[in-house]
Amino acid sequence: MLVTGGSGFAAGYIVRDLLERGHRVRTTIRDPSRADAVRRRLATPGELSFVAADLLRDEGWDAAVDGVEYVVHTASPMPVGEFRGQDVVRPAREGTRRILQAAHRAGVRRVVLTSSTAAAMPAEPGAPADETVWTDLPDEPRYVYPRAKTLAERDAWRMAGEWRDGPELVTVLPGNIQGPALDEDFAPSVGLVHMMLTGRMPALPRIGYSIVDVRDLATLHVQAMTAPAAAGRRFVAAGEFLWLEDIAGILRERLGARASRVSRRRLPDWVVRAAAPFNAEMAQLAPGLGVRSRLSAAHAEDVLGWRTRPAADSVTDTANSLLALGLVR
Repeated sequence: MLVTGGSGFAAGYIVRDLLERGHRVRTTIRDPSRADAVRRRLATPGELSFVAADLLRDEGWDAAVDGVEYVVHTASPMPVGEFRGQDVVRPAREGTRRILQAAHRAGVRRVVLTSSTAAAMPAEPGAPADETVWTDLPDEPRYVYPRAKTLAERDAWRMAGEWRDGPELVTVLPGNIQGPALDEDFAPSVGLVHMMLTGRMPALPRIGYSIVDVRDLATLHVQAMTAPAAAGRRFVAAGEFLWLEDIAGILRERLGARASRVSRRRLPDWVVRAAAPFNAEMAQLAPGLGVRSRLSAAHAEDVLGWRTRPAADSVTDTANSLLALGLVR
């Protein structure tokens, strides 16, 4: 089995889940020198191998899928960190096309693509949304991430529809991913909790997210990979909705003195909107101010019997892992 982007947060848990189930796993990384670090962070025995591959290069993808029956494609950039201010649409789309084309050439049985609930945003903010909804947004910098995920997923479905001989396609659309950090290289979603614990979020914008636990997300990917009923389906992976103020309240209540730097002050909407023209992060937050998403994972529950744990437990486990790793200073 191949999992792309093995150094990522969700990918790491998917790889670990597969190894624990006794599968042989191959994963792609851009920098081969990171292989040992990935092994250490997973800390799971099993047969794990690595192939160097880049979303923007052809080299490596045929080797990655050689002899593989199932592929989970998680690798996709977010507009943070090294990709801050860069084009994330092109690598998302080109990477998806490369892995699907390589899988088709190799006779792979099924590809599971990690998309995002950002690709299932209803036209009316706050309206109910499920796997039947597709995001349709203008080509503006503040919408770059939803557009990247939506266009890449649409490309995947179009390509899969053109091939009679496979591979089968399944897409998984996670919400805000919480759960225990594996090391200091944690996901931006975990970074929200880290910022709160370290006092780097002195005021909270009126933003909220539908939460999915990374451990349950990994389980869903494995189910989507192997369950016959999953073929050709799109699954939303999102649980309870929490405002940032709710997350702050959970941390203060459950961690006590260890969450003493977690603020519960509200950042006024007008401040976010006023800063949006000059600050990329604020620009991406502005459209979601006051919007309570109503995402349904009923399809995954009905078809695969999948559930995600209570959001408060995921947030608490996220925080405890950051504290245990000594990352809150």
